[in-house]
Amino acid sequence: MAKQTNYIAKTPDANGVINYSEEEHSVWSDLFKQQQANIQQYAADVYLDGLEKLAMPDDRIPQCDEISRHLEPLTGWSVAPVPALISFGRFFKTLSEKTFPAASFIRSRADFDYIKEPDIFHEIFGHTPLLTDPSFAYFSETIGKIGLQVEPSDYSWLIRLYWFTIEFGLLKQNGIYKALGSGLNSSPTELIYSVDSPVPERREFNVIDILRTPYRIDIHQPIYYVIDKIDDLLQVAERDLQSDIKKAQSLGLFENTFIPMNETKRTA
Repeated sequence: MAKQTNYIAKTPDANGVINYSEEEHSVWSDLFKQQQANIQQYAADVYLDGLEKLAMPDDRIPQCDEISRHLEPLTGWSVAPVPALISFGRFFKTLSEKTFPAASFIRSRADFDYIKEPDIFHEIFGHTPLLTDPSFAYFSETIGKIGLQVEPSDYSWLIRLYWFTIEFGLLKQNGIYKALGSGLNSSPTELIYSVDSPVPERREFNVIDILRTPYRIDIHQPIYYVIDKIDDLLQVAERDLQSDIKKAQSLGLFENTFIPMNETKRTA
């Protein structure tokens, strides 16, 4: 992952606490309150259930330890602060250890509606509710373990599976599209777009196809993959994903549906 960011990571003090300014807390509060109305309409139930279980504050940025105290008894996962952009190797290692690496800064008002980099709102509000679900948590851990087994040249292939499920996956719930991925549920604009807009293509979930699908980090996605139920991720986790990657590589990438760009960053 390229280590280029417009933000400076927050560093915990001697007590492990990250100190945020009143303005930073205010940004969190406004994002949280804005998303509440949207997620009730557009988010999948598994996400909404997880958000309720974590009981995160709406008026201030929570500390990672606060979230971990709610999360660990449910699935054994915890959350730890990291710089905004970390290497694929470090990213996969933390997932394999059931630790979610959370960027510690929060976006500015200028980036309120859309930020390319993962900030604390995306990480905590978007990701951690899903980690309360055992199927989703196990799938996330599996991605990390496979990432430690493959060659660095395979990273960009594996990360597409992460991108089109954990970040931007859709779920078919009672015959209706619902947002599953963290990149959707933390986005004021793409959450609605992913479900309601006639512009993007919504494809049936297929691991090999996902591994072959290019993506961009700086636009609303032109393609979403849809799973039928959250437990389908358990079946994906039990696949021979290394063989799937080799098969996808032999078939090659699908043709871009957009102008290509460097795929070296994980982002919101």
